[in-house]
Amino acid sequence: MSKIIRRGTGERTPGPGPRPPGRRAAVSAAVADLNPGALAFVMGTGIVSTALYVNGARTASAALLWVAVAGFAVLVPAYGWRLLRRRERFVADFLGPRAFAFLTLAVSSNVLASRLAPDGHTAAAAAFLGFGALGWVVLGYGIPLALITTLKRGPSFDQVNGTWFLWAVSSESVALAAASLARVTTGHVLPVLAVVCWAVGLMQYLLTSAIVLARLLARPVRPEGLMTSVWIFMGAAAIAVLVAVRLIALPPGSTIVSREILVGTSVVLWSFSSWLIPLLLALGVWRHALRRVPLRYDLGWWNLVFPIGMYAVTTHELGRATGTSWMTSMGRWEIWVAAAFWAVVFAAMAGSRFRPRRPTTSGSAPDAGQAGP
Repeated sequence: MSKIIRRGTGERTPGPGPRPPGRRAAVSAAVADLNPGALAFVMGTGIVSTALYVNGARTASAALLWVAVAGFAVLVPAYGWRLLRRRERFVADFLGPRAFAFLTLAVSSNVLASRLAPDGHTAAAAAFLGFGALGWVVLGYGIPLALITTLKRGPSFDQVNGTWFLWAVSSESVALAAASLARVTTGHVLPVLAVVCWAVGLMQYLLTSAIVLARLLARPVRPEGLMTSVWIFMGAAAIAVLVAVRLIALPPGSTIVSREILVGTSVVLWSFSSWLIPLLLALGVWRHALRRVPLRYDLGWWNLVFPIGMYAVTTHELGRATGTSWMTSMGRWEIWVAAAFWAVVFAAMAGSRFRPRRPTTSGSAPDAGQAGP
């Protein structure tokens, strides 16, 4: 006799019934709930792989590269499945404060391109750059247009958060991939694309900085609302420095910006990103030590891995480009710090798979999609 479900209580009488949901159902549910910023994992892993590569740790770098590529190969189809099968939820994320997190799709592809290019994988790097550039155009225009023109969202200054810096990071990531490929190929298209996207990213960074700082300074911020995505504030400046360093390495006359401008801009941005680090650390102490917000793993931790890894490789490469030995030495140590932090976050991510899932309450969604900065 088939099972009987008591209405109102949900209790079931003993008897045969359908088997519990299997792995396929669990995967389907996970994809349906996929965070728009899930590819932050690939971004963080890819940039730490790049940092280890420039530091001479080629074996460890290659291992992380394969992890990043595997993550990309799994998550990109998952995004497509979610768009096709859960379109309403996908569109709701696209029209809300989670929207800019979708740009991790473009950034992660371009970070992989910039890592593959110096290894001699020119065709693969060009394919990743093409995919990333397409995502940058579609999402870089589509997200601001959707937020400006939609009437389905409640306008609120509180929706501004650190993931908005991904708007600038996406432009800089195209520039980084193009400049990295330009070093191993010929032609003028890639250097020009790199310079243009670098300049666009700088303007987007200035605009976003004004908005996010106004949000932080003008409105009260709850401890649980101050999310790790605010670290992208520092990472967005650091990636602009790395792009400038890659442009400096190109043959003279291949770019439309002088070496003096590139070096001067790099020093200013590196100094500012360095100044931000103590401020961001102090905010973390205030949130977790003083206000007792529990330190539990969520996707937002990868929003720390990417800026830390980017700052490390930027410090190392800027020191080499300018002949500043102390900066190169500092960057070398920072790279190992970034690698250790990646290992800690990866272990926490793996361990979280065995932790009972807590019910999601308002304002407690994973960081890359939170409304708070």
